[in-house]
Amino acid sequence: MTESLANTGFGIYVHWPFCLSKCPYCDFNSHVRGSIDEDRWRKALLRELDTAAEAAPDRIVTSVFFGGGTPSLMPPAIVAALLDRIAHHWDVDKNVEITLEANPTSVESGRFQAFRTAGVNRASLGVQALDDPSLKFLGRDHGVADARAAVALAQRIFPRYSFDLIYARPDQTVSAWRRELRDALAMAGDHISLYQLTIEPGTVFHTKFRRGDFPVPDANSAAGLFETTQEILGGAGMPAYEVSNHATPGAEGRHNLVYWRYQDYIGVGPGAHGRLTEISTPGNLTKWATSQFRNPDSWLDHVEKTGSGMESRDALDASERLTEVMIMGLRLSEGVLESRLCGETGQGFGNAFDPAHLDALINEGLLHLEKGRLSATPAGRQRLNAVLDYLLP
Repeated sequence: MTESLANTGFGIYVHWPFCLSKCPYCDFNSHVRGSIDEDRWRKALLRELDTAAEAAPDRIVTSVFFGGGTPSLMPPAIVAALLDRIAHHWDVDKNVEITLEANPTSVESGRFQAFRTAGVNRASLGVQALDDPSLKFLGRDHGVADARAAVALAQRIFPRYSFDLIYARPDQTVSAWRRELRDALAMAGDHISLYQLTIEPGTVFHTKFRRGDFPVPDANSAAGLFETTQEILGGAGMPAYEVSNHATPGAEGRHNLVYWRYQDYIGVGPGAHGRLTEISTPGNLTKWATSQFRNPDSWLDHVEKTGSGMESRDALDASERLTEVMIMGLRLSEGVLESRLCGETGQGFGNAFDPAHLDALINEGLLHLEKGRLSATPAGRQRLNAVLDYLLP
């Protein structure tokens, strides 16, 4: 371990794969089960955490994120046990961010105080819409009144909270989205996430959309909704620090910044991923990409037999690290530091990319390069996939 790694962000992601129902737009690793052996799962998660700690010693934990699935269905005692074990294995930053995802149902919000007692200090609520017909379309188990009550409760219990909305829903207009954003801002704290609806293969929505059951906004309409989002949130003092995430300055989500800044993290639980840096000598870096078995039963079986549910552990070459640094970093308004790229790949902007391609993107107003920092402009972030396709070798 080097001093630089010891002082950089280090996150721990814990995946709870179970939900009460599967949302039709969701392509996450989530599963509906009639019953769960909670004690067995507690022991397995703790055991995998023990194994992961051996691979990443001497770090300072800056963030913990309980995701899913629906982690607010976890018994709070399991959350407390995992946080205690994390503190046993690592030093924990005094400003550590500990986030737990939750849905705004009465069942889940009834556990908020117990999660706070366990150590969670930030709630992330899946509100998704602020009108009941849209919530029904999205397959949510809550109504707007439930959402408002849960957000108000989270505001009272947790030091920080955030919630998500999904836009570019069928037939959604700019004027309707403006009204919804103003309603959201009246409920919001210092952070809000706003995701454009995407139709993912393998989801119920994918089948229904291909069948013609509902439309989605065309590219121009979606762009108008995106631009409205930037206008309203920016005017309210919550600019986008990442393509889909807005915060007052200083309130950015610390755990997701670990991902986007290409810092190290470990993943615990079915389907969880990780990135770990190993520096054997100065300038000699290995970045490991890890992934766990996605199927909960397979993961559980491997943990109980071997202590780990890891399915793969691959060393990323310099080209793969270059791609990951840029894909993640250009999502951020702050962009990518050339020193970060050099540290990962040994290359600066001048020799990592085709100069003609880089200049063209800058001249088109899609990228901005200044003082060793390459960032996507607002127009570039709106077209980020195309920008990356043209930029990356």
